[in-house]
Amino acid sequence: MLPLHESSPKGKMHRHAYSNGHTAYPSMGGSGTFSIQPHKFQPRSQPLRRRRQLIQRLLLGFSIFFTGIFWFFPHLRPNLGSGPLSLFSSNDEFQLETVRYYDLNNVGGTARGWEREERILLCAPLRDAAPHLPMFFSHLKNLTYPHNLIDLAFLVGDSKDNTISLLTELLSDLQAAKDPKQQFGEISIMEKDFGQKVNQDVESRHGFAAQAGRRKSMAQARNWLLSAALRPTHSWVYWRDVDVETAPFTILEDLMRHNKDIIVPNVWRPLPDWLGGEQPYDLNSWQESETALALADTLDEDAVIVEGYAEYATWRPHLAYLRDPYGDPDMEMEIDGVGGVSILAKAKVFRSGVHFPAFSFEKHAETEGFGKMAKRMKFSVVGLPHYTIWHLYEPSVDDIRHMEEMEQEKKKKEAEEAAKKERLDKIKDQFDFPSSQWEKDKTTIHNMAVKEEKQAGGSKKESETPKKEKKFAKPEKIHDVRGEERIEKKPAPEKLERIEQ
Repeated sequence: MLPLHESSPKGKMHRHAYSNGHTAYPSMGGSGTFSIQPHKFQPRSQPLRRRRQLIQRLLLGFSIFFTGIFWFFPHLRPNLGSGPLSLFSSNDEFQLETVRYYDLNNVGGTARGWEREERILLCAPLRDAAPHLPMFFSHLKNLTYPHNLIDLAFLVGDSKDNTISLLTELLSDLQAAKDPKQQFGEISIMEKDFGQKVNQDVESRHGFAAQAGRRKSMAQARNWLLSAALRPTHSWVYWRDVDVETAPFTILEDLMRHNKDIIVPNVWRPLPDWLGGEQPYDLNSWQESETALALADTLDEDAVIVEGYAEYATWRPHLAYLRDPYGDPDMEMEIDGVGGVSILAKAKVFRSGVHFPAFSFEKHAETEGFGKMAKRMKFSVVGLPHYTIWHLYEPSVDDIRHMEEMEQEKKKKEAEEAAKKERLDKIKDQFDFPSSQWEKDKTTIHNMAVKEEKQAGGSKKESETPKKEKKFAKPEKIHDVRGEERIEKKPAPEKLERIEQ
């Protein structure tokens, strides 16, 4: 219903007024109609219409321009998917260049991976490793597994020497080899410090006091390296220390043929002859024992058991001590702890969640904790007691002290022999010096001796001559039993006549 307007003053509507005195509605003229002033209230439609027309023309021009470009240059057409706009696409299927598809069912790892072209990720943690890198790269060159199927990953941490620069140089030379079979696949170098303050000498690294913290720090380094370098295309992961001195060139194939989830060889080291010639090195590969389990129950939750120390008598069967130089190298032994010198593992082990614990896991850390965790998750963990690789010999403090004593003793003996020889030479120079007079006297004495011998020989011949001319006794000469001579004489004629008379 429309409002009614009365003519009386009471019927007028009161509205809010503007500041200039005008009401909110327009004034009414004398005829009683509204007076609309077009010059104040009518919008200016001409400029808006022109602006709208300009925008429409610009849009039409851009549409014609891009349509022409996509028509004459098909490779510039964007991939618009499978919708209605896909008609403008140059591909029949929906594809994005940033999407990668991997079938992880085909990267499980098999016994003959080199025939199926299974890729291996070779991981090597490094710290002050410059002295060992040339030897390590010589081993890499000699590997018989196809090099193009091996990806290399290095993590350099807490190093103070030129490990990074030397590593870069050796990798450049390796990849620039003329023989394409020598070149490896993808190579990654990561640098990450973990605050490791334990020195790299043998006594510090293998001292009992530093073991727990050192193992946890090394576990962090391994996990960082693995997480950064593992790709969906890898079927195997091979961990290798750079200070391995001798190993078979076929070690990857030899370990892979067993088709185990985790497998390690036996690790020994050579020793000088005066120390026995050889010695077990890696004692971290072992079978669990009841004594060790009982010991673990008595330790704190953060404690880490390490093998080879009197503080932890575990009485575990160690892989290293079961070695027979003439045993079958393919003989397998189930183990619980794993040594980190040389480990071949299927990549699915790590993808399933097994890692190197940087904490006390069942009273173990790093590689030994890795073996325990894998066993807990029902993976096969195997060691080869008679398949041996050799670690570089690093003399301990006691060895160095003993070698210094031996060196001092050797020098002392050499000095004594040199002094003795000098005395003999001096005596020889003083009393055996050749001179003309001495030679004359010696010749004279020699001639006199020869002459006396001749004279003695002549007199001897003369004395022997009568004896030779002496004849045997006459028949009349008779010998009695006692050797005395008795001669039978004939009586004289006179005496015979007297007898006859």
